[in-house]
Amino acid sequence: MPRYYFDLRDETGVALDEEGLELASPRAVQAEAAKSVADMARDAIVSAPPAGRRQSMAIDVRDAAGPVMQVNFSFAIETFRTPSTSRDH
Repeated sequence: MPRYYFDLRDETGVALDEEGLELASPRAVQAEAAKSVADMARDAIVSAPPAGRRQSMAIDVRDAAGPVMQVNFSFAIETFRTPSTSRDH
């Protein structure tokens, strides 16, 4: 079974996947890339300021022969008003 590596890319640089995963099909590779980018997106959105510039990130998938696919994600948080901190609302 081929081994695939899922390198994490954002505006700060690239974190190389040194271990990789053995996956049986292109569909399994795509599903793992989707899971990885979803985890990155969740963490980035939670830690982002309430309003700011667009942020981008990607998962670069490679195997022993080189690049296989890239999954990109970008987001921007637009704040229209400050959420209420009171429990009365």
